[in-house]
Amino acid sequence: MIDVAYPAPQFRMKREGDKQYVFDSIRKSWLLLTEEEWVRQNFVSYLIASLGYPSTLIALEKELILNGLRKRFDILVYDSSHKPWMLIECKAPHVPLNEDVLQQALRYHMTIPVPFLLLTNGNSTLGWRKEVGGLQALSELPSWPDP
Repeated sequence: MIDVAYPAPQFRMKREGDKQYVFDSIRKSWLLLTEEEWVRQNFVSYLIASLGYPSTLIALEKELILNGLRKRFDILVYDSSHKPWMLIECKAPHVPLNEDVLQQALRYHMTIPVPFLLLTNGNSTLGWRKEVGGLQALSELPSWPDP
């Protein structure tokens, strides 16, 4: 398990009728504030504000094709050479980070190979570094840039 100390939320929010929206500073758009979106926004804020990951090298919810099906990853961090570096799968806080969630991330990894895989539901965060012969569990997130 990886400890994540989220910074205090400083998101732009708005309400339209009975729906709450959050402004996504990466995508420059207003998004419906679901539980999963709350996790995604907080995790991206943590990467940028606490770990110094550059916002310009973070992509959110981009489409990928997996076995002919259109899927969307949650967060993809690129390295300074613009190669995929870390893939992060986000879930709502009530969703357990189980084998099914890991398998989903590993399927995305087949299309977008990265050295680091993470799963988070906002309460728990799990991570692995890809190594020859398998995945090595992480006890903390890699610093930017990873040596």
